[in-house]
Amino acid sequence: MNTLQGLNPEALKWEVFVTPGIPIIARDRPAGVQETYFQAMAATLIYGKRDAVLVDAFMTVEQASALANWVTSKNKNLTTIYITHGHGDHWFGVGTLLERFPNAGIVATPNTVQVMRQNASPEALRTAWGAAFPGQIPENLVIAKELEGDVIKLEGRELRVVELGHTDTDHTTCLHVPSIGLVVAGDAAYNDVHLYLAESNVRNRQEWIAALRKIESLEPRAVVASHKRPENDDNPRIIEETRNYIRDFDRLAETTTTAQELYDKMLELYPSRINPGWALWSSARAVKP
Repeated sequence: MNTLQGLNPEALKWEVFVTPGIPIIARDRPAGVQETYFQAMAATLIYGKRDAVLVDAFMTVEQASALANWVTSKNKNLTTIYITHGHGDHWFGVGTLLERFPNAGIVATPNTVQVMRQNASPEALRTAWGAAFPGQIPENLVIAKELEGDVIKLEGRELRVVELGHTDTDHTTCLHVPSIGLVVAGDAAYNDVHLYLAESNVRNRQEWIAALRKIESLEPRAVVASHKRPENDDNPRIIEETRNYIRDFDRLAETTTTAQELYDKMLELYPSRINPGWALWSSARAVKP
């Protein structure tokens, strides 16, 4: 249980499970980088006395199996798995989880379901996910059902879906739990990890900044990023840190000429963030092909 949650025995609680980064087969690498890794991922369990809701479901069979073991250890009735957005690293593990929790409902917004279908297409699996993680993607990919409305109920309390538009991909969301001041941010906020900006242009990145303002307006006491340094807390300061990163990237994109130069300049500003060799390089290559 997170220490920010207080001692009210009737309040909802939440815990975060972080799986470490794994090797990724990348098309190319920045100069001097020999191996590339996909960043650590976090899933959040929100629970009451009996029931629980899981936010996001990881990607590989191994990751999802570890997540299932962790959820089982909490001795709660898993009613729902909510998917924040359509990138496969957030939901390819659903089928593996359903083997352990067959009664859990899998839900996402209609727009997220659309992006999930795109990520699960034979072309995407062959050229992107399967190529990057050969032999690790589950064969049984389960698409979420469309959530009716924007509220998930958990023991009488509301978990509210907040549409965020484009952050690191199209049609992303976060999940807000007002009763405990929690926002599970999906990929809208990053916690000491280099942002994945490869699917964005200048307009999209402004939309991302607007999404961060929307999260900020919820006045959360805790913000869980799906990509986080495992030992970090879930302080809302990551909203501002994410916003500053995007602004720095845009500023340097205007003043550099090559992907390598942009990569190097961002590393000067952010030397300790996790995963420069894949996430930052992918972003730099996207704007400086």
